[in-house]
Amino acid sequence: MPQIEPRVPDDAFASARAGEAAGFASLVRLHQPLVYGIALRMLMDRALAEDLSQEVFLQMYRSLHSIESHEHLAFWLRRVTAHRAIDRLRQERRTETTALEEAAGVFAASLGDDPMLRKHLQGLIGQLAPMARAVLLLRYQEDLDPVEIARTLGIPVNTVKSHLKRSLSLLRGQLAGLASINL
Repeated sequence: MPQIEPRVPDDAFASARAGEAAGFASLVRLHQPLVYGIALRMLMDRALAEDLSQEVFLQMYRSLHSIESHEHLAFWLRRVTAHRAIDRLRQERRTETTALEEAAGVFAASLGDDPMLRKHLQGLIGQLAPMARAVLLLRYQEDLDPVEIARTLGIPVNTVKSHLKRSLSLLRGQLAGLASINL
């Protein structure tokens, strides 16, 4: 079966801005992994991540007139998704993460074959403050540098660096404690 060539992002962006449903659908398909991935890792719940993704794309539809280019759209989506996830976490004030089993495999690529370590690390990341979690995920999931993270979240670069340093130190300390218990 011949494969259909995907639309060029700039063409999809231009047609979406012109009000064409096909262009908007193409943008959603193109950016769905980005938005859902950030939402899932922030909220650690598939259903909440799906709901948040829909909210972000609805907001994107309403805001297309103010988005300047396809490159600006990717930046805008990261920013809106991270901020909405932070807001959702603050509203719920969850102290306990209960949906980690549903998020199995989120960090599988980096943790090899140790499901216990993977689950423990997911729990530790889930305990981070919402902004610290957003900084950590944008750095290591989206591979953004601190300047890009600061711009995306609207916070100073030094705050980003502080969040990264404290979060990584906390995670390393707790994982080192786990290693000494297992000896």
